[in-house]
Amino acid sequence: MRKPVHFMVIVILLLLTIFLYNKQLASIPLLLISFYLFVIVGAKISLFKKNK
Repeated sequence: MRKPVHFMVIVILLLLTIFLYNKQLASIPLLLISFYLFVIVGAKISLFKKNK
């Protein structure tokens, strides 16, 4: 994906975290952020190994 799309997804999830923090539901978007970043890193590592 392109960088603006990554940026928008992370900003939206951070805004959800801030909004849901007051309702004590902040763990949901934080889990989504961690999963999203895990997938991005996995894709980068597989691309790195493929080019090596």
